[in-house]
Amino acid sequence: MQQELLTMDKERELAPLNPRCVVCGSSNPRGLQVNFQLDANGICADWIPTSEWEGFQGTIHGGIVTTILDEAMSKAIIARNWEALTVDLRVRFRGRVSPGQVLHVRGWVVEKQRRKILAEAALTSDTGEERAHAWATFLVPPQGLSRRTRDAADLESQD
Repeated sequence: MQQELLTMDKERELAPLNPRCVVCGSSNPRGLQVNFQLDANGICADWIPTSEWEGFQGTIHGGIVTTILDEAMSKAIIARNWEALTVDLRVRFRGRVSPGQVLHVRGWVVEKQRRKILAEAALTSDTGEERAHAWATFLVPPQGLSRRTRDAADLESQD
């Protein structure tokens, strides 16, 4: 399944970036502001979580870790200029994620079957130890319900 990956900053026809995104949005001062980049198999980013994302003291909340992994998979899908929504997500936590720790996140597409896309993501420490792994199923919206179609309909209804 070879498909050219787009640059992360290129305007996308079906899945434009949202500058207010809680994970990657550069215009969201309270967001995580993770800067994803393309790599040979999908996307990657470095992340240093801060104590404001803790659940238990000294441990980053599992929901935040899950959000980072979901976004990594989503970005891997977007890098192929596909629009898809998460419909099933499973995360295995393998070790503590602590504030101030240098972490690496990777996301990649495993397979695309018609409207269904399978993806995975991993969060690893600076030493390569996996802290969390995610598997997800994404679904491409039915034809006629794509973001571009919805946006066009919204603009027409405002006239």
